[in-house]
Amino acid sequence: MNKPLCLALLAGGILLIIFGVNASNSFGSDVSRFFTGSPTDRAIWMLVGGVVATVAGLVGLARGSK
Repeated sequence: MNKPLCLALLAGGILLIIFGVNASNSFGSDVSRFFTGSPTDRAIWMLVGGVVATVAGLVGLARGSK
């Protein structure tokens, strides 16, 4: 991967993690957590996608520097 793509993945992943944390603390997630014991699917997918994109960006940057 090239450096700009890796940086974009890293930045996008961090943004998704931030949005996922905010979504998991929302009123809708509180209601979902009350009935199902877990936050909404949207919050979970944003967190998972953010972690995957962040890791992919970091791995790409680490490999590109060799």
